[in-house]
Amino acid sequence: MAYFYLAIAIIAEVSATSALKASEEFTKLFASLIVICGYGIVFYFMTLVLRTIPVGITYAIWSGLGMSLIVTGVLVIHFFSKTVNH
Repeated sequence: MAYFYLAIAIIAEVSATSALKASEEFTKLFASLIVICGYGIVFYFMTLVLRTIPVGITYAIWSGLGMSLIVTGVLVIHFFSKTVNH
């Protein structure tokens, strides 16, 4: 169950971080709520994860999946962008 909680925390962190720019320095209510609630979810589920999985392993999984998501995002933007570079 701890790995499921870790997956929830990672998804919440990616969502909250993605909403940071959209919050425009916390002047946009909806995006700001996503950031605040997202990080709240992250901290809650991380406390559940750390009851079972050591910090080092948790951090390694978190970092590895985070890197994979960044690479995936860059590839999606690159391949599906309508912008033409000259």
